[in-house]
Amino acid sequence: MATVRYFAGAADAAGAEEEIRGEVTLDALRAAIVRDHERLGFVLPRCAVLVNGERTDADMPLSESDVVDILPPFAGG
Repeated sequence: MATVRYFAGAADAAGAEEEIRGEVTLDALRAAIVRDHERLGFVLPRCAVLVNGERTDADMPLSESDVVDILPPFAGG
């Protein structure tokens, strides 16, 4: 199962981390996230997506051992 972890505003919109069963691609995962968490649809386009700690915008197959992090922009100062 691929694990999806949400941080900051994405966690507020989606809730706790979740496990995705079966074979899925990153684009299919994004579509499922928006379908399952409507509020996240407003945040996701501005989020960085990391797969196993590396940022990617490309579609790719995900394996059961992958960890996907959804990170919205952070304010700092």
